Amino acid sequence: MARPRPPLAPLPPPLLFLLLLAAGAAPAASQQQVPLVLWSSAGDLWAAETQAHEGHITPDLQLASYLEAALRKGPRTVLLFLQDKLSIEDFTAYGGVFGNKQDSAFSNLETALQMAPSSLILPSVDWYAASTLTSYLKEKLGASPLHVDQATLRELKLNDTLPALLLLRLPYTTSSGLMAPKEVLTGNDEIIGQVMSTLKSEGVPYTAILTAVRPSRMVRDLSLVSGGVGRHLLGEDSEAKTQSPPLTSLAPVSYNDTEPRILFWARNFTVTYNNEMRDLTELTFGTPTLNMTGSSWNSSFAQLVMTYDNVFGSFLMVKFILSSQYYPVSARSWFTMDRIEIFSKNTHVVFNSSHVTAPSAYSFHCQYVSSELFNEGLLVASPDSSWHVSLQNFQIQAFNLSGGNFSYASDCASFFSPGIWMGLVTSVIMLFTFTYGLHMILNLKTMDRFDDHKGSTLSVPLME
Repeated sequence: MARPRPPLAPLPPPLLFLLLLAAGAAPAASQQQVPLVLWSSAGDLWAAETQAHEGHITPDLQLASYLEAALRKGPRTVLLFLQDKLSIEDFTAYGGVFGNKQDSAFSNLETALQMAPSSLILPSVDWYAASTLTSYLKEKLGASPLHVDQATLRELKLNDTLPALLLLRLPYTTSSGLMAPKEVLTGNDEIIGQVMSTLKSEGVPYTAILTAVRPSRMVRDLSLVSGGVGRHLLGEDSEAKTQSPPLTSLAPVSYNDTEPRILFWARNFTVTYNNEMRDLTELTFGTPTLNMTGSSWNSSFAQLVMTYDNVFGSFLMVKFILSSQYYPVSARSWFTMDRIEIFSKNTHVVFNSSHVTAPSAYSFHCQYVSSELFNEGLLVASPDSSWHVSLQNFQIQAFNLSGGNFSYASDCASFFSPGIWMGLVTSVIMLFTFTYGLHMILNLKTMDRFDDHKGSTLSVPLME
């Protein structure tokens, strides 16, 4: 079925044709979006209310209306930064726009947005619509895309009166896979900064667009999907599904001031020092005498402190440090477990745990959170550290608790688990075997001539 067309922002035939072709694949692609960021040297291109609200997926027609406004009122020089892959979670995992500049992979992008008279951030754009940007801009500007880099951009003599579409391709990761995604994103951000400096030095008015050809990962947050209903079994109580209770009789650790603020639970909690392991599970969960002195909470920072006596000879103190921050690019607040700290035997060790992150309205769950390499742990300590921490079936939440229970869990597991890959490979092998056998059967041929035992026999006269 064709999508309805509002009277505003008519689409050119090439873009409309591509979008109609993509409509047949809409059920499979509805959960895949890419962020799109626009900024311009011209002011008042987009009204303040056009910023996308939380969970909104920008469709093709709405995106066309934003671009139509920029091309009609803004500069005729359009700069398209087209990255191979990019997702909303890349901003939150590797720094985020308007985050900490010292540890951000998007510092130059942040500076460009802050200095731009006009900017527009669309956290979730249908990636089929984003992938047709080049064709759309070519049709609207009447200019073919010119592939440039930092060197060729300095040699170009741009004319303000003539339209120009400059295309810069940015990789997401190298083909060898030796560089981490954050390093590649940081390199891409440096390219953006150099290009912006070149345009500024030459005084060229511009409109810049940053987006991607396809998402770098599947959307893990089901509330971003249109409808936001999530996955559940038929007849299952939706209210019961919103919380993830512990799997054993041991109650989770709960820090309260006027009401429950921090919840923490694990099936197994162990700490190892110089190959000497201590199981803290029974000492932590379901124990009313657990010492949580030093714990604190506010709307943006949480600290869970647990102290154990007579562990490793004296005492052991474990701190979970969490923070919550609003990210305009993802249009929501996310919390991160920044680090785990251990104090004992006059030593202090810090485990970086910044990969433990989830929307602040959710809890975080992972099958293994460990500093051991064989568990693919999310905790990172210094290479010479003698301490190790391991948590099995780990779950934590420090913000937006409801009734003292865990909210819906954002799980660290990837969509394609080893079991799914095994099933897919086995199915492909069986399908190939079946197809080959069917091909052999269909190509069987009978003999053209054969002996008739009921007919007369063939006689051969002897020659004398």
